[in-house]
Amino acid sequence: MKNLVGACIFGQSGGPTSVINASAAGVFLEALAQKNITKVYGAAHGIRGVLEEKLYDISQEDKAELELLKYTPSSALGSVRYKLKDAAVDETDYKRLLEVFKKYDVRYFFYNGGNDSMDTCNKISKYMKSSGWDCNIIGVPKTIDNDLFGTDHCPGYGSAAKYIATTLMEINLDAKVYDTGLVAVIEIMGRNAGWLTAAAALAGEKGLGADLIYLPEVPFDMDKFISDIKAVLAKNNNKCIVCVSEGIKNADGKYVGEFAASSTDAFGHAQLGGVAYMLADIVKQKTGIKTRAIEFSLMQRCGAHLASKTDVEEAYLAGASAVKFAVDGETDKMVIFECDRTNGYKCRSVTIPLELAANTEKKIPKEWIINDGTALSKEFIDYALPLIQGDAKAPLVDGLPRFAKLKKVFAKI
Repeated sequence: MKNLVGACIFGQSGGPTSVINASAAGVFLEALAQKNITKVYGAAHGIRGVLEEKLYDISQEDKAELELLKYTPSSALGSVRYKLKDAAVDETDYKRLLEVFKKYDVRYFFYNGGNDSMDTCNKISKYMKSSGWDCNIIGVPKTIDNDLFGTDHCPGYGSAAKYIATTLMEINLDAKVYDTGLVAVIEIMGRNAGWLTAAAALAGEKGLGADLIYLPEVPFDMDKFISDIKAVLAKNNNKCIVCVSEGIKNADGKYVGEFAASSTDAFGHAQLGGVAYMLADIVKQKTGIKTRAIEFSLMQRCGAHLASKTDVEEAYLAGASAVKFAVDGETDKMVIFECDRTNGYKCRSVTIPLELAANTEKKIPKEWIINDGTALSKEFIDYALPLIQGDAKAPLVDGLPRFAKLKKVFAKI
């Protein structure tokens, strides 16, 4: 709805990234400049902060600190993994959200996250509309997994891909200094889509990548895996570097990592991890070669010291665009990127309906996976390379990054 006048709330959800705060900066700075937005609130720990009425008054923050959010990793407001039930099943949370929205005169709501977050955003949008409360709601994409449907790529992916490729190049140089054999098995995040693990191919473009790459898009076969490694060892002086996604599955669709998983997250997903250690153990038994298991784990999410300038700028664009789209009357939408790589690289922000993005995963095209499922094609390289360009780092104080320090003053009505 156009010409809405009232407050806005912005929340962050899901796993943190190097650039999710750049999107926050985009929302905050643009919202503070909009005459139709009377107050700007940040929700502590996502939707839970709204439910618990823990809202920060962003107008109390120094503008310089909001600018520093562009270069500050993780989720400055705090994140959450909280799944709203369908309103038809349990309306309790929705009634509470409506109560808070009315109390604070919230007419704009922005939620920053991935698939599950877009589902939350979509559910809230539908409920507010059915309740007759005019509120323009826009989802701001965020996920290092790069698996949100409808967008060319997701803010957070470029920086994570740059971290993975750079770190792999360094590991490659480290692992090959001795004249003894070694198999390094490197585990990279990615449950059902292999975009992050595929970033290892970027290191390969510089001659310092992985010998073998295994993605969730291709069924994982243990016998083939061992055979592939033995073939590399035979022609590579008993050295092999392998990158595996944490989400690799066998032919029956069972996560290989589930054999090592001991718990689930808030959405019921198995907590994957430990794949590299399990595989390295098996490789050592089958080959007799020394192995080393490396899990990038949390480091790949918030490695802001290797942030991509392109990623930071586009994350900010996503946040600022969300506000502009909402003020112009759009609602129940998610910001996406449309990109043109035919003559250089150009990217612009548009929107799609939230229901298209919610709970829909975008996977790597099968034709981009080559060499019997162990490598990526030039099409992937051409797709990903523009996303990791440039540096965008926090200023240094005493040799260490100066990240944003928010006052986090709670709003009072």
